[in-house]
Amino acid sequence: MQAITVRDRNAGLAGMSLTDMPYPHAAENDVIVRVHAAGFTPGELDWPATWTDRAGRDRTPSVPGHELSGVVVELGYGTTGLSVGQRVFGLADWTRNGTLAEYTAVEARNLAPLPADIDHTVAAALPISGLTAWQGLFDHGRLTTGQTVLIHGAAGGVGSIAVQLAREAGARVIGTGRAADRDGVLGLGADTFVDLQTEKLEDVGEVDVVFDVIGGDILDRSAALVRAGGTLVTIVLPPKVQPRDGRAVFFVVEPDRARLADLATRLRDGRLKPLVGAVRPLAEAPAAFAPGRRIPGKTIIRVTED
Repeated sequence: MQAITVRDRNAGLAGMSLTDMPYPHAAENDVIVRVHAAGFTPGELDWPATWTDRAGRDRTPSVPGHELSGVVVELGYGTTGLSVGQRVFGLADWTRNGTLAEYTAVEARNLAPLPADIDHTVAAALPISGLTAWQGLFDHGRLTTGQTVLIHGAAGGVGSIAVQLAREAGARVIGTGRAADRDGVLGLGADTFVDLQTEKLEDVGEVDVVFDVIGGDILDRSAALVRAGGTLVTIVLPPKVQPRDGRAVFFVVEPDRARLADLATRLRDGRLKPLVGAVRPLAEAPAAFAPGRRIPGKTIIRVTED
């Protein structure tokens, strides 16, 4: 099969290429998925798990990408809950070969059934962004109806879904980003938008939850905005500055089949819309990792035509 591989962590993008790889092995409780569409995180080449397995051993050449939508073609020993020929979407394990490949092995519990009327390209944009948004807002942030949430990076893959979920939950939503993002974020349901380049963040006032995907100075300054009993949630790094009378939470998204199924239902009902940006073929995946012109939405790699 063909896959995008990375061979040298010191080479960066220069060490990424389209190569021939062996067909994956289905371990116990695995499925093999023929990947139709895949998503990735631009910072993956900096993750230790991209280069080593759970025991810390080198596993290069490795395949990046951790979001996928496709069709089950093989079941591993003991696998239940899915069947050959079934459409699925979900997350690949961080420390195993990923989804920028024609086939990949995934633990069955990390996948959810994909309804026939949801396009693979749209589904591949949902797993990390959707689960991160839900877990950040509700599992860690404990956001409830009537509260106010400040969502940094509200036009991005995670932030845009967080805006939609928070709005549906009955929260007051303040989104942040660049000036060009204002109309898009307000269109998703945010009540207010703050341009971080020209407007003062501190003018927002106190909020119940801050959900941060930016880090740095914005994360540090946001701690002072959390009202007593509130929560600062981030996916970037553990916060250096703590809310005075609240909590600070750093987390890494976890697979959740039931929540993936719920997100798919919301998508079918029109209550949720992932923002898909560029769609590129597998051979162009290395170029898609490269920093360059900012494109709204999440870049998706089309691996196999439907």
